[in-house]
Amino acid sequence: MPLPCADWPSLQPGWVWLCGAGPGDPGLLTLHALNALRQADVVIYDALVQEAILDWAPQAEHIYAGKRGGKPSAKQRDISLRLVELARAGKRVLRLKGGDPFVFGRGGEEAQTLVQHGVPIRIIPGISAGIGGLAYAGIPVTHRDVNQSVTFVTGHDQSGNATGSLDWPAIARGSQVIVIYMGMKHIAHISGELMRAGRAASEPVAIVTTATTDQQRVLETTLGSCVADIEAEGLEPPAIICVGRAVSMRQVLDWQAQAAGEAPRDLDPLGRGRPAESA
Repeated sequence: MPLPCADWPSLQPGWVWLCGAGPGDPGLLTLHALNALRQADVVIYDALVQEAILDWAPQAEHIYAGKRGGKPSAKQRDISLRLVELARAGKRVLRLKGGDPFVFGRGGEEAQTLVQHGVPIRIIPGISAGIGGLAYAGIPVTHRDVNQSVTFVTGHDQSGNATGSLDWPAIARGSQVIVIYMGMKHIAHISGELMRAGRAASEPVAIVTTATTDQQRVLETTLGSCVADIEAEGLEPPAIICVGRAVSMRQVLDWQAQAAGEAPRDLDPLGRGRPAESA
């Protein structure tokens, strides 16, 4: 697959490029990411990076550095310093992360370490699962009839515990749509906090697991029922959780189901009583 004619940047020896690989589907890579994969001597990749993406760097050494909650994984300090070591050895290093490196991906920490050690860097953004993964499920994170704000939060802190620093009452009051990364382990705590802050138990919730891949699953539920429904369905991380009326739009925008021959469940899920183009 040749790249279009352009002045593509060159990955030089001793440099580290921190690159987002998108939420899963290899087709969601950027052209800058593909350009990087073709030049790298070493690719250090995370758990959510698909094997098919690594196939586009056959010339490179592939080093796994995934971090998954509750499973043995490399320490963040060791990963960051390994990047420094490889760069100082004159390698052309690609640090490949699922989603976007600066959206709950520790990319800022690793980039800061590299700069502090005198290693030159380039940042290549990627499509974050909180946007792209929900789009594959037919859920727009913003929709004029639903929300003028969206908040992205992480479901746990550095220790893996429920995030205690978040002001859940403020988030519940101030954001019409809430997108939660890495929240499955603490969904009971999170949903309880939101309801105690005034969000209705009937509010729509969607859980999208292994988003944009062939294994993608989508559960539509409510804030009050999500804990029991997740357990009943046997859903496992990685998952994106969306809270808000935007979830209802999946009834008309589930494009994957429609491509498989299913009819839209409801052409007007928000009950506006008018054509969409008249908004």
